[in-house]
Amino acid sequence: MNNISPQAYVDPKAKIGNNVTIYPFAYIEGDVEIGDDCVIYPYVSIMNGTRLGRGNKVYQNTVLGAEPQDFNYKGEITTLEIGDENIIRENVVINRATYATGKTHIGNRNFPMEGVHISHDTDVHDYCVFGYGTKIAGDCEIHSGIIFSSGVIVNAQVRVGTAAMVTSGCRVSKDVPPFIVATDNPVRYAGLNQEMLRSHGISDKVLNHLANAYRLVFHGQTSVFDAAFQIKEQVPDGSAVRNVVNFIQSTKLGIIGKL
Repeated sequence: MNNISPQAYVDPKAKIGNNVTIYPFAYIEGDVEIGDDCVIYPYVSIMNGTRLGRGNKVYQNTVLGAEPQDFNYKGEITTLEIGDENIIRENVVINRATYATGKTHIGNRNFPMEGVHISHDTDVHDYCVFGYGTKIAGDCEIHSGIIFSSGVIVNAQVRVGTAAMVTSGCRVSKDVPPFIVATDNPVRYAGLNQEMLRSHGISDKVLNHLANAYRLVFHGQTSVFDAAFQIKEQVPDGSAVRNVVNFIQSTKLGIIGKL
């Protein structure tokens, strides 16, 4: 049974799941799907093209599926897909895609805090935390288990690798490899995100392998691509090390801290 306030505007064409709570003054357009067990707090706007999974909580003054802030947007019908059990706090804006062939995607159990903006066509995986006022530009790729501290700015098309941490106030215009801490401006490598990795069950042996791999990347006098070959030759193989190699070999913008 749903609990929908009569003071909320819910377009009759919107698809609302079971056990959904919608508080007064929420605004929900017609081409919207809201899964079971979601909670939509007052003054939330959910715009056309938004698909919400189950168990999400969306707090006051958030806008989901806002039109993309992109000069290439020509009014096409586009989508924002959000998975399950995300907590989306106050004043968050998440844009839908620019083109009908694309989509903005938010996975499962993410936590955008107050004032976060996630732009068009960005792909956020699972279990990410976005600190207060963090801004993610369009066409970014945000892998799982990442922590952005408050006030981080990520420029367009940047990739951030699994279990990385970006500290407060960083401005990121190149890719951030997996498992590391990125800090300062200009952004630099500040070691492994060891506490996060240990919480994920990564052994000290693998941590040493990762540290050796990144020593070759950030402290060697070689290009990123040569460093990838050195890692293959000098560091014992494993899934985490392969993740690093694959990530840096596929960079288009370059890696933070490297020319």
